[in-house]
Amino acid sequence: MSADRAKPRGGTRNEQTKSRIVLPKEVLARLSNLAAGDEVVITRSGRQVAPIEQQTKLPRTFLDTNVLVYAEDESEPVKRKKAVALILEHKRQRTGVVSLQILQEFFSTVTRKLKLEVGIARYKVEFHSRFVVAEPSVSDILAAIDIHRLHSFSFWDALVLQMAKQSGCRVLLSEDMQHGREFDGVKIVNPFL
Repeated sequence: MSADRAKPRGGTRNEQTKSRIVLPKEVLARLSNLAAGDEVVITRSGRQVAPIEQQTKLPRTFLDTNVLVYAEDESEPVKRKKAVALILEHKRQRTGVVSLQILQEFFSTVTRKLKLEVGIARYKVEFHSRFVVAEPSVSDILAAIDIHRLHSFSFWDALVLQMAKQSGCRVLLSEDMQHGREFDGVKIVNPFL
């Protein structure tokens, strides 16, 4: 919905009027031409009223098992909060990717280590399956074997890397791999540092 047609929601009539901002068409046209990092400030009579924060689109990102598991781990409140925020933001922006392997590892880990009830764990797997789910083919398994053989990753980490690459991700969020390393266009980032 464009800003010049925004309809206020909730509150009293005075609160609705105060929160509604109608921008002239020439201002809307200029806003659409902003570059990343440009700053926009709303002023009234020459005084700053509020900045407009530019929403940054996250890159397509592969989430490793540990990100999903930390979202359930009550013994790690800081990591849990971070993991939940990452999951929700990637769902909101539709930039998150997981694989069948990740969903399987998640189920196994939360039921075995965190003692999550099986029915709840199943529901969580279904919830995470609303991300794009990459399904490995035989060629992906062979590529993972080559990554394992040539770059000394474990086979399972190599398969995660291959699926991140194969699904077009630029970022792989993982606590278990080499933070900052770039592999075939996929940057490994530990979000818990």
